[in-house]
Amino acid sequence: MKRREFLHKTGLSVGAISFAHVAFSNTTFEEFVVTDTHVGKIKGYRENGVNIFKGIPYAGKISGERRFRRPAPLEAWDGVKDTLTLGAPAIQNPRRNEPAPSEDCLFLNVWTPANDGKKRPVMFYSHGGGFVIGSGGSQGQDGANLARNFDVVVVETNHRLGLFGFLYLEELGGAEYAGSGNNGMLDIVDGLKWVNKNIANFGGDPNNVMIWGESGGGAKTSCLYAMPAAAPYFNKASIESGPGVRMTPKEVAAETTLMLLKELNIDPKDWKKILDVPAADLLAMQAKLPSVPPFVEKNKNQGFMRRNYGGFGPVVDGGALPYHPFDPGAPNISKNKPLLVGWNEDEWAFFAWERKETEFATYDFEALHKKFEPTYGENTKKIIDTYRKARPSATPAQIYIAISSITMMGLGSVDIAEKKVKQGGAPVYLYNFGYKSEVKIPGTDFPMGTPHAMDISFKFNNETANKPSFFGGARPEKAVASHHFAELWTNFAKTGKPFAKDAPEWKAYNLQARPTMRIDTTLEVLNDRFKEELNVWREVGRL
Repeated sequence: MKRREFLHKTGLSVGAISFAHVAFSNTTFEEFVVTDTHVGKIKGYRENGVNIFKGIPYAGKISGERRFRRPAPLEAWDGVKDTLTLGAPAIQNPRRNEPAPSEDCLFLNVWTPANDGKKRPVMFYSHGGGFVIGSGGSQGQDGANLARNFDVVVVETNHRLGLFGFLYLEELGGAEYAGSGNNGMLDIVDGLKWVNKNIANFGGDPNNVMIWGESGGGAKTSCLYAMPAAAPYFNKASIESGPGVRMTPKEVAAETTLMLLKELNIDPKDWKKILDVPAADLLAMQAKLPSVPPFVEKNKNQGFMRRNYGGFGPVVDGGALPYHPFDPGAPNISKNKPLLVGWNEDEWAFFAWERKETEFATYDFEALHKKFEPTYGENTKKIIDTYRKARPSATPAQIYIAISSITMMGLGSVDIAEKKVKQGGAPVYLYNFGYKSEVKIPGTDFPMGTPHAMDISFKFNNETANKPSFFGGARPEKAVASHHFAELWTNFAKTGKPFAKDAPEWKAYNLQARPTMRIDTTLEVLNDRFKEELNVWREVGRL
């Protein structure tokens, strides 16, 4: 499969599996299932022991005059509404086997063993894709196996993305546009409110809801963990390969808004003209700007050191998102809610491939030093020497992936875990996903290992012994690792403590032993893992 074709299918430029399990047309159903919601009856279908409802509207119109505002009220309907196929994803490039993207994208999907009044734990997932792509209808995150094999209810939403979801207009538009810099996050909150009102009709427990997500979905979960509007509607959380420690300061967001208006030749006093710009034109303009949300990077030794503009993501506006999710500490509003956090061991292998930065596979240690020196300056030698000592058999390429992976996803995950411990509330559990795929990074002989986004299909229990997958490869034992991952996460959803059959006890993270669960075909708890490596990052002010 060509790289371009794969990216189109997966939407993985920032981490999300993306083609639909059941196409949105020409689908044959085993039997229909009808249930109630607070605004009317809906019809889903039963397939292989799971009741599935797709494209359920959870909020009203957000197009036209509602653009950049909170949704219109969801109107009740008469009769029975079909919820058999996926709803439109948010504005982005078209997605394989999904409807055309639309501004009116507030739909969710539910997978449940039965609509039987049983109170099952609810696993409310936020998709990856940064804050600019993705949907709740992606194949790798299909919730049927989790529902069927582990007796849980799975919910996934579509919500506004990019500038449609995160354009900060509060200073220009006033109270009517309060929270506009966080509309995408507030959409997810509306999805949680829908769950609270309706999930009992789907065999779920509204008082036992876990929020979780990978990559951009992990950052979304970090934000939800700190948002007053979300707090009443979930009980525990998991942040996976997306530690959202800091988000966009409103000052930066305001400058980004002005930048966008300038590019559109709209005077700030006439900012409402943006309401009439076609969605396709706004998407094209968004593509010209950096895809990573603007941020101010904080360094303990140098203070605020770098300011980037142009991207769109959650805004620390003092209202919807009152403060950075995990800076300076863990949010007090979720002090008593258990937390899972961690990352994949070889995160950067995906990005090296996706960006065609595969020259690392040929590095010697001199080339490795030259690569990192612009980033780490006088600390470069100390960092590389630490990794060589801690991993004496590692090649320069392996050290490159290790350093790039831990700085991208690992340090933030450890930071969150340690801040949560210091808070003295509910427990936090730290993990590393480590199943090694034999699949080579295209154009190299370097194996992907455990790249970014590989965990999605594993934790959803969608890896099987007899079917190869792009990330997971073809070895049948990948199904064992997938079962382990899913078992740990569903038990956490049920009880607030992650555990699995025949696995060692996964103790809560603490600052003495620092226990970390490594997830693979076997499960093992490693104390103070990456001790030497993490110490050097502390020494140079990166942790």
